[in-house]
Amino acid sequence: MISAIEGRLASKSADHIVLTIGGIGVEVCAPFSTIEKLQADRVCLQTRLVVREDSLTLYGFATTNERDLFDAFLKISGIGPRLAIAILSTLSVDNIHSAVRSDRPELISRVPGIGKKTAQKIVLELQDKIPSALEAAPLGEDGDTSAEIMDALTALGYSVVEAQTAIQSIPIDAPDSVEARVMIALRNLGG
Repeated sequence: MISAIEGRLASKSADHIVLTIGGIGVEVCAPFSTIEKLQADRVCLQTRLVVREDSLTLYGFATTNERDLFDAFLKISGIGPRLAIAILSTLSVDNIHSAVRSDRPELISRVPGIGKKTAQKIVLELQDKIPSALEAAPLGEDGDTSAEIMDALTALGYSVVEAQTAIQSIPIDAPDSVEARVMIALRNLGG
């Protein structure tokens, strides 16, 4: 099992990167959130190798929490690696954790390719299987505030990915009110 990989970033696209390791280019599929964070020439990722009858695919993650959540998704019937990556590309680990802990499958159903029934199944299955490192994370009002901001931005026509990026760029010391945070997010989106 390959649990981590380090190499020189040779190229990146929307759904994968290529790392050069000892003269060999290794393709690593990754969530958009991980690929977006990669700025340095030297990259170290937590990984999971998925073996299928016709392929060996290496998936990379910025954090062990993302990798653990990916593993938890794969244990759910009907959720494969591509859908797990789509979920992690659309929602942050904190948002997924918040949706599971507060029993809000509608947050997960915002992911393209996931309907209401699948979202409910994910929430139900993850309540018992969520990695212990995530379970220990506190669930504060920030998750609820982020969900309200996400609702407002998507209602205004922004995609889930755009809204997520705008929410992540809100400064920590921003005012606590949802309205103020939505205004900051809109400024970050250029709207």
